[in-house]
Amino acid sequence: MTAATMPGGEVVFPDGRHALTPEADAALDGSPLHNEDLAPVPMKKRTWTTYNYLALWVGMAINVPTWLLASGLIALGMAWYQAILTICIANIIVLIPMLLISHAGTKFGLPYPVIARASFGVWGANLPALLRAGVACGWFGIQTWIGGTALFAVVGALLLTLTGGNDAWVNAPGFSVILGGSFPWTAWLCFAVFWALNILIILRGMEAIKRFENWAAPFLIAVFLALMVWMVWQAGGFGPVVEEAGTLGWGPDFWAIFPLSLMGMIAFWSTLSLNMPDFTRFGRSQREQATGQALGLPTTMTLFPLVGVLTTSATVIVYGEAIWDPVVLTGKLDNPIALIIMLLALALATLTTNVAANVVSPSYDFSNAWPSKISFRTGGLITGVIGILIMPWNLLSTPELYIFTWLGFYGGLTGAIAGVIIADYWLIRKTKLALADLYKPTGIYRYARGWNWRAVVALVVGAVIALGGAYSTPNADGSASGPFPPDGIIGFLKPVYDYSWLASLLIAFVVYWVLAYFIKQKNQDVADATLVPADTAA
Repeated sequence: MTAATMPGGEVVFPDGRHALTPEADAALDGSPLHNEDLAPVPMKKRTWTTYNYLALWVGMAINVPTWLLASGLIALGMAWYQAILTICIANIIVLIPMLLISHAGTKFGLPYPVIARASFGVWGANLPALLRAGVACGWFGIQTWIGGTALFAVVGALLLTLTGGNDAWVNAPGFSVILGGSFPWTAWLCFAVFWALNILIILRGMEAIKRFENWAAPFLIAVFLALMVWMVWQAGGFGPVVEEAGTLGWGPDFWAIFPLSLMGMIAFWSTLSLNMPDFTRFGRSQREQATGQALGLPTTMTLFPLVGVLTTSATVIVYGEAIWDPVVLTGKLDNPIALIIMLLALALATLTTNVAANVVSPSYDFSNAWPSKISFRTGGLITGVIGILIMPWNLLSTPELYIFTWLGFYGGLTGAIAGVIIADYWLIRKTKLALADLYKPTGIYRYARGWNWRAVVALVVGAVIALGGAYSTPNADGSASGPFPPDGIIGFLKPVYDYSWLASLLIAFVVYWVLAYFIKQKNQDVADATLVPADTAA
């Protein structure tokens, strides 16, 4: 069975994937919506396999925050196995919208902002794209500063061991940068080095990112498993943490905190559900990308926190206290070779997460805003500059306000975006897109001057209902500890805010489906006639 060429130069392959003929793609070069990075990936470049997606998720999921995930739940009174079970269920749930959005990337070879053009309009897609870019840039700056400080801490421990107690690296003269706190110049140097490593990888393109994640994944698995085995061997067992049954049991106290704990774990990767088409567009098949993600996300996100629990439990016996932070634990190692290996592992763990989760996505988003002037690599540089301008050292000085309030609130918007895109692609279009028209200012996705008001309304309604109850925890005197009132901006919506990402996704999904189904666009008949017949769609 051979590929079929459809109207507009769109080619449908036997496995259901679509592409443009070279002539059809070249004909779009003059369009302000088209460039080489945003164009459908040619079939010969769709080479990512099951292992590539598995390695991608291993690289993204193995990081310091994931190691610490279970610690927060155990602090709430959960037993370690309850914490691990909660994390596992959360990641199975978040995998569902992730795979639904990933499908379009593999089928048509498109990145997220181009997929969003079908639902939001060719110009309106910049709204969800730049909203996503804002979240990613915030996390890029924060993760880069965390990576730099980890590098600073472990290099300091290594030099302290090698020089017999010389702490000049840690106690170097300090200075502040752009209203920042005073840090040693060596800390600023580590931040600059780590920032440069991120940018160097992104400038080499997606193929370099694939290779980087491929070899980093097995190294990270081996190092952190070796750390666990070493600590358990030194302790002579798993230690007291795994013997504790928790204070909640399986009664009402557990079920009272389980839903909010589950949402907290879902929120860890929820915003990344939008990002995956940026990677699945290079997929060799739907089965391989779906299998790779299903094997990589829930398993790594369950097993790595378990490794963290077992290692920490052993530290109670070895060091007399539970050391949850792997950076602090690494600093206690007195073997220079072990320190060097852990230095590489900690740097790689943060680097693999940051590049894939926080740099790739805004690179495409900024390119989508001005395709003729901004390439994928230029978008990566813009992300890097914004990551410095947001002054992450200040954000981390008050994490309750900036990370858990600003980024948490802002990240809730991405649920509504996901709801719109899933409803449009799966229910309204039934996975059919007119590929070339996504790059035409006057094509079938023009709507009203390039904007689809239905998508915007669904996004706003979902965001208002989900985020309208935003609240800050009250202080002892009753005042708000953050920018929101203790009773919520809109009081009766306060309970919804704890489930903001899921609520915004479901509400936007329903609102968009109702509007798009009952209020047809003017050119809907033309669009239906142009799209690939349903019996050829995958």
